[in-house]
Amino acid sequence: MKINENTLLEGHRVVLVPYNKHHVDRYHEWMKSPELQLLTASEPLSLEEEYNMQRSWREDDDKCTFIILDKQRWMDSSLEEEQCMVGDVNIFLTDPTDPSLAELEIMIAEPSYRGKGIGKEVTRMMMNYGLTKLGIGKFQAKIGLDNQVSIAMFKKLLFQEVSVCKVFKEVTLELTVDKSIRMKLLDDMAHVKEKDYRQTCSGRRELRSQRRFSRARSTSS
Repeated sequence: MKINENTLLEGHRVVLVPYNKHHVDRYHEWMKSPELQLLTASEPLSLEEEYNMQRSWREDDDKCTFIILDKQRWMDSSLEEEQCMVGDVNIFLTDPTDPSLAELEIMIAEPSYRGKGIGKEVTRMMMNYGLTKLGIGKFQAKIGLDNQVSIAMFKKLLFQEVSVCKVFKEVTLELTVDKSIRMKLLDDMAHVKEKDYRQTCSGRRELRSQRRFSRARSTSS
């Protein structure tokens, strides 16, 4: 989805950025993990297929994807963006007849970042984006039955279990955004800053260049 191709969302502990080509190699390494394949019900892809998937997520009108960055690391301009990657979060418009219905997926790929509330923060940020920018009124989450941590997290966010598919070994949870949920979400996410992604990247590159120049001058003096 191109609506977010120049959007950066800055929260308390994370930064969400569009999924770009320079993220693919790191993402591909993540998805070699049998654990992540199981948790996300994904098949391993070749690197070429991963690049094709990235283009699809960027261009298709029914997918909206952000890469999750560790904000503390991202604020260190000496680090490349890929060095700050934590996972990804996606919205899929699953029903062409109802554009207000969306499936929500989140993956915290780096094990050291799990169990720290980051998944909850990212999910709420993405729900707020879906609500305010995409007009989403109902969210679904389809989660493997073995992934009890994710199931518990979505239930804490007031998602309700609506069905269990024993064939695919997954549970479907839903949340309809009524007035009270909308107001609370908007209030809780009021701190999130939306920035121009390309401009922010340019600023980080400029800071890196200034630091390299300063180090070079210090060495030569």
